[in-house]
Amino acid sequence: MTARDADAGSAGNVGAGARPARRLLVLSYFFPPHAGGGVHRVLGFTRYLPAHGWECTVVCAGERDFWVHDPSLLKRIDPRTEVVRVPGGSAPAAWLRMRRNESGSRSQETFGVLRRLADWWLIPDPYIGWSARGRAAGERMLARGRFDAMLSSSPPDSVHLAAAALKQRFGLPWVADFRDPWMGLHHRTPPTAWHAGRQSALEQRVLERADVVLTATRAHADLLEGRSAGRAQRVVHLPNGFEPNDAAVAAEDVDPERFLIVFTGTLFRMPDAEIFLEALHEMLAHDPAARRRVRVRFAGPYETGYADRSIALGLTPGIVDFLGPIAHADTRALQRRADLLVLWKMERMEATVPGKLYEYLDSGRPLIALLADRDDAALLLERTAGERVAPGDRAGLIAALERHYAQWKDRGRAGAQRPEWLADHTRARLAGRLAAELDTVVGAGLRHPRRGIEHR
Repeated sequence: MTARDADAGSAGNVGAGARPARRLLVLSYFFPPHAGGGVHRVLGFTRYLPAHGWECTVVCAGERDFWVHDPSLLKRIDPRTEVVRVPGGSAPAAWLRMRRNESGSRSQETFGVLRRLADWWLIPDPYIGWSARGRAAGERMLARGRFDAMLSSSPPDSVHLAAAALKQRFGLPWVADFRDPWMGLHHRTPPTAWHAGRQSALEQRVLERADVVLTATRAHADLLEGRSAGRAQRVVHLPNGFEPNDAAVAAEDVDPERFLIVFTGTLFRMPDAEIFLEALHEMLAHDPAARRRVRVRFAGPYETGYADRSIALGLTPGIVDFLGPIAHADTRALQRRADLLVLWKMERMEATVPGKLYEYLDSGRPLIALLADRDDAALLLERTAGERVAPGDRAGLIAALERHYAQWKDRGRAGAQRPEWLADHTRARLAGRLAAELDTVVGAGLRHPRRGIEHR
């Protein structure tokens, strides 16, 4: 048994004991073979909860109802997990069926128009139609009478509305998991005061009805705890995490003649990606010989405007490549091969910590992050050897890139450095913490039984 197996196994013995397995109903639009940052948190929960006495039934979208796919993730689903796919119903799914393009790239201009229309007409988000279908599927599952608790995970926020309706009808203990803050309020500006009020009222309904609210960042937890109205019964900060990857990088996979810069994840509404491309262009203008040695790889789905900008700057082809979506295992391998990792985030997302930051830290590679000083991810970065540059600071980024490149030329490839505290953020350990919350909320329900629910 490896150390990782021992960690998951011992935690399961503590959480489960001799108790018969309980069953958790999970509502999440995104689930394998979907890919992207929204998939791995819920996948990790369902993968490791059985070791703690909780088996899962997942109600999710259809396999082709998202624009990014990674079939290799299907192998990570625990065989005890029941997956109920509910296809169609969302505006993005309808668009994909008309578009029939699964290249992992999309037009910024087209999707910008669609997002603005959705902000006006689809509240709280473009997935509200799927929410109704997901609720109906949840009702069929709960009619079986064999579930002990329910978890909904957002975004999309409308998934919580389905869970709130199920809570009202069946009284099942409910945990509302926020991977990000309520998107219609925090990520984009509502088009009118009425829209803002409606979004706020829907969020308040969720916060008041859920037995436990999980947040992926401390800043979001503090925001919810500080409210005087619409305050949740219980707010728990359960951070994002990662799957440890101890595989060594083969010597033949590292080109000693190339300085490899890597970004992994979705390129979407990230103005600092263009700042990076401009900084890289200026760095190479200062040192033309570096054009033969510097290589940049963007791995993940992207909006095409970034590739267009790279072409306009003379970086693509040859220096910068947009790989599009690749298998998650290949993404982790690319992170470990990098001589420098770069990180930035979407606009107005200061209270988020991307899951890839934990993967970056697990790789042990040098890191530059474009983050504001009080950003939650920046606070996490302070506990590491990573380097922070203020968002939009092109001059600062140029200096940082030139410094890392010069160190690589002088000293060669840097050794791996992983922070010790990172071990507390494995998905196995985080699932153990979630299991403890579920046990607590079900215990409270057992003391005060709710009609229609059979507690074991």
